[in-house]
Amino acid sequence: MTSILLGYDIGVMSGAAIYIEKDLKVTDTQIEILLGILNLYSLIGSAMAGRTSDWVGRRYTIVISGAIFFTGAILMGLSTNYTFLMCGRFVAGLGVGYALTIAPVYAAEVSPASSRGFLTSFPEVFVNVGILLGYISNYAFSFCALDLGWRLMLGVGAIPSVILAIGVLAMPESPRWLVMQGRLGDARQVLDKTSDSKEESMLRLADIKEAAGIPEDCNDDIVQVTGHSHGEGVWKELFVHPTPTVLHILIAALGFHFFQQASGIDALVLYSPRVFEKAGITSSDQLLLCTVGVGLSKTVFTLVATFFLDRVGRRPLLLTSMAGMVVSLVCLGTSLTIVDQHEGARMTWAVVLCLFCVLAFVGFFSTGIGPIAWVYSSEIFPLRLRAQGCGMGVAVNRVMSGILSMTFISLYKAITMGGAFFLYAAIGAVGWIFFFTMLPETQGRTLEDMEVLFGKFHKWRKANKLLEKKRQVARGDGGTSDPDNRVNLLA
Repeated sequence: MTSILLGYDIGVMSGAAIYIEKDLKVTDTQIEILLGILNLYSLIGSAMAGRTSDWVGRRYTIVISGAIFFTGAILMGLSTNYTFLMCGRFVAGLGVGYALTIAPVYAAEVSPASSRGFLTSFPEVFVNVGILLGYISNYAFSFCALDLGWRLMLGVGAIPSVILAIGVLAMPESPRWLVMQGRLGDARQVLDKTSDSKEESMLRLADIKEAAGIPEDCNDDIVQVTGHSHGEGVWKELFVHPTPTVLHILIAALGFHFFQQASGIDALVLYSPRVFEKAGITSSDQLLLCTVGVGLSKTVFTLVATFFLDRVGRRPLLLTSMAGMVVSLVCLGTSLTIVDQHEGARMTWAVVLCLFCVLAFVGFFSTGIGPIAWVYSSEIFPLRLRAQGCGMGVAVNRVMSGILSMTFISLYKAITMGGAFFLYAAIGAVGWIFFFTMLPETQGRTLEDMEVLFGKFHKWRKANKLLEKKRQVARGDGGTSDPDNRVNLLA
């Protein structure tokens, strides 16, 4: 539901912007800021969410996020001018920031190990569901009066937040937060319900107690917990004195999120009506219907990726995805450039090619780099660095999304729309090289394997071969039986 909140906002604003521009008589620059600023506002909410969740718990923080977004959606729906609309946008952005930060933390702390990887890819699935719902809302309310339609589109966004706030009340509190409050008995009950076995529940509780500084032999239902670390040493380990392994992991995670957004996905999703209009589709109804097709393609292909991630592997899907995106962007840029050179002429083939390229682009994005960015960054960081490391990835992701969203109109006015997509294609090509050289395959790897794979940078393939040899030795397939082989691998 938190992902649907973000996705709905992205999808609905792409169509609502057409009517907002006409009704409020705002400029293209104001539209750029309106569409992209939510990503920057969400950073404020993200920064506040951590402290709030430590204070009132993960579950009630999610309720708070829903309440904030509900208020923002209502304010946007009741807006009488651009300033009022921006105020609503600010409030909604805080709610999105809260939700995007706390929901993955809650899911990771509640989920059993057997399903954690599968659940990690769900945010991208439901972001796309939200985008599709936003596009459908655009089309459904496009038949209303000009001053009413876009307000209904934005106001309806309050509904998912209500469902979120009510539904989360039936969910258990995070066992990690309960332990931090000294409520071992409550944490034990939650772990028993959310683990695959009693043994796993006991192991998870032991790990959490160790992190909280509670003696392992302490089994009281209520205990006194002394002050615990707020992660000060983690930031030093990430940025001040990182080991080669941590540095490689950090570069991989931040680079992944940078290229995911810098290749133009949010610009294309938010401004798809303008792209189709440039190609020659002038009817508002047809424009919005085409955007529904974009949302449908994005959602379907993300579902496909979710079920193939653990079968095919990360790298094959990722490299195929980025290559397909680059080709799609080049074809899209070429078709739009030809349309520009024959301004006024009706070229049906160009319209069809443009639509096909957009659908192909979002399809390739959704089968690889879209969902894998969240899966990959969550599984490569060591446990002690995971929360802050993933948080930095989210920050890079949202900042890049905001920058692209707020510069697309200015960019295509400066270098033509075709030129803008050629630029995104060039960035995508650099991203493909980065992924090919710097990112090891992580499918089926343990945390110990990550320690071996990362730290070699572009030479990770050598470490991968050593790991395969080690696995063969463990199965008795040959090679040395050196029990300390891991020392050699780390050397």
